[in-house]
This record gives sequence, structure tokens and C-alpha cells, in this order.
Amino acid sequence: MSVLQKIAKESASGRNEVTSKKTHSDDLTELFGSNVFGDRAMQERLPEDIYRALKETIEKGKLLTLEVANVVANAMKDWAIEKGATHYTHWFQPLTGKTAEKHDSFITPTADGHIIMEFSGKQLIKGEPDASSFPSGGIRATFEARGYTAWDCTSPAFLKEDAAGNVTLTIPTAFCSYTSEALDKKTPLLRSMEAVSKQAIRVLRALGNTTAQRVTATVGAEQEYFLIDKKYYDQRIDLISAGRTLFGGPSPKGQELEDQYFGALKDRISAFMRDLDIELWKMGVLAKTKHNEVAPTQFEMAPIFSTTNVATDHNQLVMETMQKVALRHNLVCLLHEKPFAGVNGSGKHNNWSLATDDGQNLLEPGNTPYDNEQFLIFLAATLTAVDRHADKLRASAANTGNDLRLGANEAPPAIISVFMGDELSDILEALGKGKSGKGKGERFMALGVDSLPSLPMDNTDRNRTSPFAFTGNKFEFRMVASSASIAGPNTVLNTVAAEALDEIATRLEKAPDVNKEATAIVREAVNKHGRVIFNGNGYAADWVKEAKKRGLPNISNTVDALAAMANDNATKLFEKYKVLSGGELHSRYEVYLEQYTKHINIEAKASIDMVKKQYIPSVISYLGDLGRASQDAKSIGLTVTVQKDLAGKINKHLVAAYKKLAILETAREKANSFEHAKEKAEAFRDKVVPAMHGLRSDIDALEFLLPTTAWPVPSYAEMLFKL
Repeated sequence: MSVLQKIAKESASGRNEVTSKKTHSDDLTELFGSNVFGDRAMQERLPEDIYRALKETIEKGKLLTLEVANVVANAMKDWAIEKGATHYTHWFQPLTGKTAEKHDSFITPTADGHIIMEFSGKQLIKGEPDASSFPSGGIRATFEARGYTAWDCTSPAFLKEDAAGNVTLTIPTAFCSYTSEALDKKTPLLRSMEAVSKQAIRVLRALGNTTAQRVTATVGAEQEYFLIDKKYYDQRIDLISAGRTLFGGPSPKGQELEDQYFGALKDRISAFMRDLDIELWKMGVLAKTKHNEVAPTQFEMAPIFSTTNVATDHNQLVMETMQKVALRHNLVCLLHEKPFAGVNGSGKHNNWSLATDDGQNLLEPGNTPYDNEQFLIFLAATLTAVDRHADKLRASAANTGNDLRLGANEAPPAIISVFMGDELSDILEALGKGKSGKGKGERFMALGVDSLPSLPMDNTDRNRTSPFAFTGNKFEFRMVASSASIAGPNTVLNTVAAEALDEIATRLEKAPDVNKEATAIVREAVNKHGRVIFNGNGYAADWVKEAKKRGLPNISNTVDALAAMANDNATKLFEKYKVLSGGELHSRYEVYLEQYTKHINIEAKASIDMVKKQYIPSVISYLGDLGRASQDAKSIGLTVTVQKDLAGKINKHLVAAYKKLAILETAREKANSFEHAKEKAEAFRDKVVPAMHGLRSDIDALEFLLPTTAWPVPSYAEMLFKL
């Protein structure tokens, strides 16, 4: 058995112990992408003319013929069967934010009662799942069940393996209704990629670049997550139902010592991460970095950049695989933005850039950014897009979990601003005044120790408080929710960038002097949209006041944020660039409002359930024990001052909790009585959420008054530090 086979076998078996086997680079090279029908497999298995035709479709968007599809499907089927697959699935991303799949076997009966393994081009390019139970936001009637999946050949097919040994050929697809409306997150994303490519190419042509044929939005999505022991998870109704703790007092130790961040990995976590890497590498996911994050039991995985649709597919696989692999190690992976109060929550850093098909990063400043016309133009377009459509970017990052996280001293504020760093800010300020910007040249950092090398300095520092930070040759959109698909944020980013580039291209194409016009465009962008640049502390209260003076929106909650996607401005934008029709856009507004309401409703029901069935009975039982202990003490002549004082404090919070429980039940019932999605969501936000917080305060106070043995659920100290 080869080292490669041993690695894969160990991963599939879910063994928890750490092995001492070493893997050689050749074995890892062989392992990576071994379950992907990518370029290497296509070259090996497709006739040359078919391979070229498929590449033309993938790279240039040329029409895929059924003849080509038939040959590709047969080769894909043979490859999958050789690796143990018996079924295939069209894998798509409905508006739930999760993925969906229906498995069909390759089996086809023959006339003599036998079977053959068959997979046609028609089966490859088109599927027909029942669409009736997926959210559509009123874009189609519930009784209209027909939906279609269409093969996205720009994202390679791959094999998914499960713990039972099943292997499934998984084909990334788009998902639409019978009347061709997009019912998924991928279709608008692909449309937005076309839109930004078209407008970026126009700009490049106007600037004299004739080599690039296509511009691709690229993304690297860093994923933060928590791990806890499964035995604790199984005892928490809130974690099971809502993905976060709805109750829980802080642990004596939290993250205040700052000793978790980048700390040494525990063996159990290292074993999990090793298996995670292997599973992701087999599926071609470019998992690169892994480390401890700031909060106890919080971690991060970062990939290498991919094209946006592939990165989106890969991030969905990352989240799914994290949860599956965690279970093999008797762990549970929590992807919620705020699973524990009082410690940092999780986000998803969406590193976005634009790259040409001939290898140029259009957001690469080079050594002399002040006279890099191409870079400055694309930078001006990004600043324009972000400032003009900050509300839409905020909406793209909105969900119930992020409402608990954004604006706290752990995450970017809800105000959209752009960090540029001192050098680029100085250059832009000079250009805005009509002066020639100057850089500081190549600089080195002397560390004061002869044996340590001088380090070349980057042109910007990092600002972890900025929601949209320039980090050298890309923008890091740090506001994205950890549990969410990155399709939505990148669809918005691509579309707003396309609009800004469209306007710039039109001006350049009409200009008698392109260079002079380019300078004017950058100057105007700085003067008109430079208000969005902020290099300071986004956590500071003064920034909130300053942002208000600048006219920057500060949208604190999901319900208000989603409104930015339900107005005429948004409709005109997304319709103009054929990313979403008015109906498709409004359907998403309705779906996301409904999801907000449902999430809060589930949290409220879980809160009520835990208080009624766990907390109140446990507290009453302990009060009984305390009363009996008091009587016993009295019977032998002891004073019971402590018992009386403790019982009084406990009873005070118990009575308050009981009253607040009734308030929550009433608020939830009333909120559910509203029929209109917006009114219902507002009622849950304004009445149910505060009622939940009020109830929590007394339950958490009771946790500190009762002994651990009397408390019905695992504490924060157990969940965060017994791993």
C-alpha cells in the first residue's frame, strides 16, 4: 500500500489518534485533486478535439454542443466508476444558503434483464430536481414543482466520499425555475462575473491593453469556526436547534490573556485538521493555512485564491467537510457567527481581486503606484463602487448571527469604510488635489539584531477593524458572515464594480486624451468618494460620529440592511447588468426576511423550551434541597443566614425569569400573527429579541448562584476549555 493510500485510508476511517507517518511532497502532489475531474483528468481521458472544445467553453464561454457533452459525460463516468462511484448528483446552491443534491445511479437496465453503467451528455448538462420545497420568495407558486439544474463546466466535477464508503460523482450546477428565473445563489454570481469581466475589458482596451481577453474576479475566503466536544453539544438544546448558546454565563477565563491566538495546536485538534486537509485536498480545495483563532476553541482555515465561482463552491465544501470530519473525532464544528457570548465570534474574510487571463492582477500597485495608471483606475472604480453602494454591501453580509457580532470590539463595525494605508492614502490625497503623488520607495525594517535580516516593508499595514481593507493587491471584505455562502457578497461586489468600470470605460472611450482623462477620473473619484477611506480605529466611538458627519450609512441590523435590496436603485443596478431581474431581486428580499424571522423564532422556541423543561425545574429542585438543608441546620441549632440569603437571591431571579418567560411567549405569538414579511421581521427584531435577552440575564445570573452539580447543561468553562 502506498503512502498516498495509507493517508486516504486513515482519513476515511476517522481515527482519532495522531500517527507519526510522514508524507512526502510527491505523495501530496498525487493526493491533491485526486478526486477532481479537472484539467489533468480531462487531458488524460478526452480526445484532443473534445478537450479543446470544452476548454473553449470554460475559458471563453463558447457554446457547448451535445456531441461534446456526450464524450465528456462518458469519460467522466468511467473515471468516477474506477474510483468507486455508483451514483452522480447535480450539486446546487438554493437560497437556503446550504447545498442540495439528489443522487441518481449510473445503472440502466437492458432488454435481457441485465444492467449497464451509463451517463449521457444530456444527463450531464441538465437535471430536473423538484423545486417545490425550496424558498423562492413568491417568484413561483408552491404547487409549481419543476426546476432545472444546468452544468457549470467552469467549476470542475469532483467525487464526494462519506464515512459509509459511498462515492458520488458531484457535478456543480446552477438552479432555475421552469420559467428560467434563478432560484439559487450561483446563477447571479456567474452573471455578475460576466458583467465585471465585460466592463473591465472595455477599460483595459481604452487604456491600450490589447492582450487580455477576459477578466476574472478572484476570491480567497478565510473560514473561522469553533470546535466543541460532542458530548457537551448533545446536552445543549440551543446549540442543536439554533447553532449558538442562548444562555450561559462567562467562564472565569476567557480570551483576555490573548494566549489562544496562534497558540500551539492541541493533539486532538491537530488530528482533526490533518484529516480536514486531506479531505479538502482530495477535492481540489486549496487549503493553505490553519491556526488557533482569538477565542478559546476557535480556529481558522485559509485557502489560496480561486476564481469566484470555484471559490464559492470550495467554501461550501469547506463548511460541509469541517462538520463531517469533526464528527469523526467526536467533535462538533460550530459555524455560527456568535456561538458564545463574551468571546470573539466568527467571520469570513472575503479576499477579492480582479485578474486578467494573461496573468495580471489589476489591483497590484507595483513599486510605483503613484504612476501606475491601470492600478489607479481600478482602485478608483473600487472606491466609487464601495462608497456608492455601501448599503448593498452591508446587506450582503446581513444575517441574524452577524447582528450579534458586527460593531462589537471583535469585528468590523456596521459602517462600510475602506482602509488604504498611509502611503496609498497620501498618494490619493495628492492626486485629488491635482498634484503628482509620490511613493516612499522600497523600504526595509531594521529589527536591531545583527543576526536577523532586514525585512522589506509592505505598502500598507493591516487594519483588522476595517470592513473593507486594501491588503497589498486585493481587498479584504471582512464583514461576511461565517455561516453564509460567499456567493451573495461577491455577486454584489462584482456588480457594483461593473457599474463603476462601465462609467469609466465610457469616459475613456470618448476622451481625446486618454491619459489626461484617466487622471481626471482618479482625481474625481478621490474627491467625491474619498470620504469612505478611513485608516483609523473602527471600534472607536468617535468613528461613529465622524462617519455620520461624512454621510456614511450605519445600518445596525439585518431587517434594515435588507431594505437596500428592495428599492428602485438596486433594481435598476442589477437589471442593467443582467445579474438579477426585478422579480428575482425582490424574491431574495422576501426569502432573506423570512429566514431572519424563522431563525429568531427557532431561537425563541429553544429559549422557552430550555427555561421550562431544564432551568426552572432544576432551580426549583435546588431550592427544595436548600430548604431541607435549612431545616436540618435549624434542628441542630445552627443559624441559616447564608441559606436564607442565597435562597432569596435565587428566588428573586427565578420569579423574574418566570415573568420574562411569559413576556417572551407573548411577544413570539404576537410577532407570528403578522402576515407581511417586513412587519413580522420587525416584530421579531423589536420585541422577541429584547425579550430573549431579558430572559437570558436572569438565567445566566442563576447559573452563578447554583452549584455545578445542580445546573442542567454544560457551562462555558466546560465547553470552551475541556477539549
